[in-house]
Amino acid sequence: MNFDSEIFLNHLAPTSPNPFLIPIERAEGIYLYGPDGQRYIDLISGIGVSAIGHRHPKVVAAIKAQVDKHLHVMVYGEYIQATSNLLAKKFTDLLPPSLNCCYFVNSGTEANEGALKLAKRVTGRTEIISCRKSYHGSTHGSLSVSGNEMKKSAFRPLLPDVRFMNFGAIEDLEMITEKTACVIMETIQGDAGVRIPSRDYMQAVRKRCTATGTILILDEIQCGMGRTGKFFAFEHFDITPDILTVAKAFGGGLPIGAFVASREMMNNFTFEPMLGHITTFGGNPVCCASALATLEVLEEESLISQVERKGKLFEELLKHPSIKEVRRIGLLFAIDFDSEERVSNIVNNAKANGLICYWFLSHPYSFRIAPPLTITDDEIRESCRIILNAIDNA
Repeated sequence: MNFDSEIFLNHLAPTSPNPFLIPIERAEGIYLYGPDGQRYIDLISGIGVSAIGHRHPKVVAAIKAQVDKHLHVMVYGEYIQATSNLLAKKFTDLLPPSLNCCYFVNSGTEANEGALKLAKRVTGRTEIISCRKSYHGSTHGSLSVSGNEMKKSAFRPLLPDVRFMNFGAIEDLEMITEKTACVIMETIQGDAGVRIPSRDYMQAVRKRCTATGTILILDEIQCGMGRTGKFFAFEHFDITPDILTVAKAFGGGLPIGAFVASREMMNNFTFEPMLGHITTFGGNPVCCASALATLEVLEEESLISQVERKGKLFEELLKHPSIKEVRRIGLLFAIDFDSEERVSNIVNNAKANGLICYWFLSHPYSFRIAPPLTITDDEIRESCRIILNAIDNA
């Protein structure tokens, strides 16, 4: 095996000047292992992906079974394939009746791109409203509706007719009018540092969108799939979006995303123009098999019912005088400190002692915790000891 850092640094495109540079040979459960046997607790689930742990046996078995049948056979939407059929039926059975039609894609940002296109096609409108401090992805459309100007300025011009409101501010909802094609928002703002809206606010958003004929897109790419203690975060607020986007944990470790709407809405992609949205690898059978197994694991192992208790245990154990604030919903945390430097020191000290936590792109004064939902109480206690030690040494 080749874990040469020079190859990594010189022949793989970089995303930052300071990558983590941890060589990973294998992963199992909540743990990552280096070629030298070094073990790391993955307390961020690969940024929200490995919600049922790395290489869950049921997921691995489903992948192997599908590989023995076939891999890619046709672009999305043409052939009937068992895995995509089963996944679509299983997933929509978990959702409200109006969300009954899935479009499978390859990633979260592609799910949001498809959702934005669908909203414009259905309404015939062009205005899009998003929220400040939001993050919806890095492709041009998703970046256009993300609320971090520092990430966007180098790539302008982006999509026109995009406006931003303050997340959680009911008074800003007057911006939504009969000219608005859609409102796109994270149900829980993740990259902004786990910002949790009130029930009254989310109900007001739904009411305003309904009154103006505006499509409500809820992005649950990071906060969905049980992370908040419910299968979908919108369940906390007793609302239903017109379009839901998911990815990350959806695939159980393989790349798949989806946007979900009504069959009536989705039908708009079939005419004027035909193939209004298309993807070569969307609905890949191996990824669908992995996603289906992931849904089954979440149900069969009752993982979601344990999320709130485990989240409270973390919160009880992570007490330190230098912590400024803890924001938590389920097993999604932002832990605030007084400086970006302090957070960086904590993250790096934890890494040196075998635990992976991470900062937020748009809120560097916090570090994130989002462990696999399979984490045990003893593993939580061990994790908290390492984190508290890292805080002391920072």
